Amino acid sequence: MILTVIFLFVVLLLGAPLFSIIAASAMLGFYRSEIDLSVMAIEFFGLSEMPILVAIPLFTFAGFILSESNSPKRLVRLSNALLGWLPGGLAIISLISCALFTAFTGASGVTIIALGALLYPALSEAGYNERFNLGLITTSGSLGLLFAPSLPLILYGIVAGVSIDDLFLAGIFPGLLMIILLAVYSYWKNRQSRIIRVVSSREIISALKESAWELPLPILVLGGIYSGYFAVSEAAAVTALYVIFVEIIVLREIAWKDLPRITRESMVLVGAILMILGVSLASTNYMIDSGVPEKLFGIVDAYVGGQASFLLALLVFLLILGAILDIFSAIILVVPLILPVASQYNVHPVHLGIVFLATMELGYLTPPVGLNLFISSFRFERSIAEVFRATFPFFLLLLVSVLIITYWPQLSLFLVS
Repeated sequence: MILTVIFLFVVLLLGAPLFSIIAASAMLGFYRSEIDLSVMAIEFFGLSEMPILVAIPLFTFAGFILSESNSPKRLVRLSNALLGWLPGGLAIISLISCALFTAFTGASGVTIIALGALLYPALSEAGYNERFNLGLITTSGSLGLLFAPSLPLILYGIVAGVSIDDLFLAGIFPGLLMIILLAVYSYWKNRQSRIIRVVSSREIISALKESAWELPLPILVLGGIYSGYFAVSEAAAVTALYVIFVEIIVLREIAWKDLPRITRESMVLVGAILMILGVSLASTNYMIDSGVPEKLFGIVDAYVGGQASFLLALLVFLLILGAILDIFSAIILVVPLILPVASQYNVHPVHLGIVFLATMELGYLTPPVGLNLFISSFRFERSIAEVFRATFPFFLLLLVSVLIITYWPQLSLFLVS
């Protein structure tokens, strides 16, 4: 068995697709337990019985359309008009704009590529320090993952069997905490630079008019869900339809002939997630039947004395995990294992989800597999080491926010309860 695990790990390092490794391990486990391998197909079929699963491709598709349009430019202009008068205002605008954009696209890398092209030169032109600019844009790409309708939030809800409505509410205050800490740092860092932009009321009105079609979108999604008019999957369908109507028919920023390409690109991401999810469900069921969570709890319980020490051990584990595994794979592979263990220490599953995602956000900034580091390195033509040094102060602030989120559960659970 040990040789098999080593072999699969080596094959993974050599570049084999993650879903094939998971599938192989699950099939081997079922085979050794003399369980018919048709159970794998049954698990895949079980995905079709999850109504909430429809939200993933629809929200992803809507996010890709927004990233292809001029919505990022309008969002930046509006934020600049409202907050440009603050010292460090453009830096705070970058944080807010990137967080909102990531929430709808669900992809940190898309935000860095789409908004980084606008914000990085704007920050440089305004006189901000180059290292500060690089760290800010790289860090901002992952800030929106705790805000609805973030794809990782939805995926965690599906895997953990937790209400996605509750997760959307639970992510609001922790997400705001992260933005506020980074905004205060941005203000303090640039407090003496006098980089202040005077904005006229005419500019504010013009920016509001220009963004008139995008502004209702968060209200449409969140208001529709929490007023009871829409389920999450229905809100996803309305969002996709609204975005198509606005960007293709009303504003005409995307041609009809581009729609098949955008659909294909967005569904490649969705297909990868669903493949991993399908085989992981089978793998998870095998591990549960084999008593892996109970054995894991036995190991943890031997070294952990209570909830506080468990949460600390969990943070260390997730920081390491985030440095070697992307957030989608981590959710699908690890959540089914740690969820029953966390319940033994009375950790609320919604709070666990916010802690998990907030910590995994740090993984985007952690070598060796920190996705934001690689994307920024490629996008801005800087070395990985240079990008990491630039992001390090922001990383420390986010680490502080993660510790607060972890040990102050009511920050996540206040709106839920």
